[in-house]
Amino acid sequence: MDVLKHLFEQHFHAPPEHVTPLQGQLGGSGRAIVRLSGGASSAIGIVYPVREENIAFLEFSRHFRRHGLPVPEIYAQDLAQGAYLEEDLGDTTLFEFLTEHRSGEIIAPEAVEAYRKVVAILPRFQVEAGRDLNYRVCYPRSSFDRQSISWDLNYFKYYFLRLAAVPFNEQALEHDFARLTKFLLAANRDYFLYRDFQSRNVMLRDGQPFFLDYQGGRKGALQYDIASLLYDGKADLPPQLRQDLLDHYLDCLSEFIPLDRAAFMEHYYAYVYVRIMQALGAYGFRGFYERKPHFLQSVPYALKNLRWLAHHVTLPIPLPALMEAFEGMLGSEKLQSIAFPTEGLTVRIFSFSFHRQPPADESGNGGGFVFDARSLPNPGREERFKTLTGKDAPVIEYLNQQESVHRFFANVVALVDTTVTTYQSRGFKNLMVSFGCTGGQHRSVFLAEQLARHLRTLSGVEVVVRHVEVEKMDEAEKMGQ
Repeated sequence: MDVLKHLFEQHFHAPPEHVTPLQGQLGGSGRAIVRLSGGASSAIGIVYPVREENIAFLEFSRHFRRHGLPVPEIYAQDLAQGAYLEEDLGDTTLFEFLTEHRSGEIIAPEAVEAYRKVVAILPRFQVEAGRDLNYRVCYPRSSFDRQSISWDLNYFKYYFLRLAAVPFNEQALEHDFARLTKFLLAANRDYFLYRDFQSRNVMLRDGQPFFLDYQGGRKGALQYDIASLLYDGKADLPPQLRQDLLDHYLDCLSEFIPLDRAAFMEHYYAYVYVRIMQALGAYGFRGFYERKPHFLQSVPYALKNLRWLAHHVTLPIPLPALMEAFEGMLGSEKLQSIAFPTEGLTVRIFSFSFHRQPPADESGNGGGFVFDARSLPNPGREERFKTLTGKDAPVIEYLNQQESVHRFFANVVALVDTTVTTYQSRGFKNLMVSFGCTGGQHRSVFLAEQLARHLRTLSGVEVVVRHVEVEKMDEAEKMGQ
């Protein structure tokens, strides 16, 4: 990370005081992503060895900012070492905001409004900024052409269908792929295609969206990006909200181009299908091939979307072999075991003080994990934090600045995620995870809340959180009143 520290000092004229890993081992991009901070300055540093992709991201970022689009400012770069420094847009993705503002199918108005802002900005990328963008720097292709589509379809075939043991007639499937590709290419493709326009690549800062991860962008059809957002796996948007957001997008798009809605919709669901297949190929590669089980947690949502499409959409072209493969996926016992691993796994998360005994497991399962957070920096030693807990913003900010805290938490997540996957596959109903620190007020509470936030994004997991010492403090305060 020395190159990033040098870039930080070069830009801010002071060395960074903290370097905090952000992505851990759960990301799928292969990038090393860290937050560097010092004083009032903060930036995100990226190290990635693919020069062509870095060039695409850097040039696109500067181009979009010239058009007034909300993307990160590029502070400094060193392409020889595959490193660059960009604006820090905070920690809240659109996906996390949605997760925190929903109850099942009921999505709070503020989350819906965030999505409406996002889809309203999309035409500016596609049309306004797409007109004079330098497509020569696109990587790996300058357009979403026959070759690009072939890569995605084969990715799906070999890394998902084959590895999930879904039967298919290869030659018949190839005929369908050729027919689908020809149909997709018949849509107008003279726009910027963002390529990975989904909820984890949108940051929310002060209620406003900012956009990331467009380095795979190229020239293509309008339908692809809005399909990516609305059929974004774990976001699991209800069908009526998807339709409302699509209508809002088309209203906004019509302000930029003369829009034939019927022509747009003729190709729209074909692009929905190809985007879902591209995502399934990625889940299969990371999950089945690389054996990273957390990537397979998105499969149930893709299957749910395919089931909805099968009941509500008829494509203008026949694709019998592909539809048969989809039916095989929906009926696959192997995939059903991923989609419905149990009636539900309950993970009980506790914070406690090591001055007392760890909480007892009352589920009958016989234990779980107890993590000792006393090795981490202790906010309780500072007077300003004495009356606060690990749920309060100043304590959260303090602990988020500690690199050791992020390393500790990344190891916890890796271990707990693996256990959750195994427990689900074996039909276990309960898992207990406890965090202890000296007083049970700051570090353990913070870590418990962070793990709960992470686990609530997983399918089939119910999370229950208890803070033993904080509950006692609250009870004592009520008694005093």
